[in-house]
Amino acid sequence: MQALRHYLLAVQFFTRVPVTGPLAAWVGYSPAMLHASAAHLPGVGWLVALVAGGVYAALYGALAPSPLAPAVAAVFCTLASVLVTGGLHEDGLADLADGLGGSADRARSLDIMKDARIGAFGALALVLALLAKLGLLALLGAHGLRSALVALAGAHVLSRLWPLLIMRRLPHVGDAARSRSRPLAGKPSGQALAAAALWCFAPLALVGYALHAPCLMAAMAASGLAAAWMLRWFARRLQGYTGDCLGAAQQVGEIGFYLGAALALRWV
Repeated sequence: MQALRHYLLAVQFFTRVPVTGPLAAWVGYSPAMLHASAAHLPGVGWLVALVAGGVYAALYGALAPSPLAPAVAAVFCTLASVLVTGGLHEDGLADLADGLGGSADRARSLDIMKDARIGAFGALALVLALLAKLGLLALLGAHGLRSALVALAGAHVLSRLWPLLIMRRLPHVGDAARSRSRPLAGKPSGQALAAAALWCFAPLALVGYALHAPCLMAAMAASGLAAAWMLRWFARRLQGYTGDCLGAAQQVGEIGFYLGAALALRWV
């Protein structure tokens, strides 16, 4: 029951899905609970993938055999995922791009990242990330509905594992008084990482079964390399991470998974 409470708290924190009233009272809250709930971040990816995949499948089926069906489905499934999460990770990507693009000075970059206004670098990052998602999801859909759906499942779950590894490797350097992610800060335990990895097992096995092992390995490798590059970037520029860094790493890892799967499908 404690694990279920932690999962529902993660849903409450990382999505716009309402966990209110008696259910919220039963779940409870404390900074320690919120820190423990991070182990279920990939489990939140299950929920996001279920909603996005449902929208993709419905529109793909309604519009097929039009050649534009995968593109339309990609647009609306991405919209659905943003509505479910409230654009939390996209917001992190934009803030990070503004901070690191706006100044080479560490302290100044951190100050810029606290500003709620979006700048040129943030706008560019958001537009390019959304275009990458839409193009890759449409391309995956061109290989068949199954390809797009299993890629959505694998990407949304695995990309939410990488922030935990970043938290394990780097210190939190955000504003302790104002940071929404501060209760999450601190190194996840080995048990928490194991729980997060277990959430990833079934979706990744589904990708391997539906698209074959080479596609799974290519998608995981591309996503992992993208996240590793982000970790190295954070270590070099910020000597740690903020909540915006975690959101940005999720976005880049998600796009990397789609790209790896699409490249592998081209040759399988």
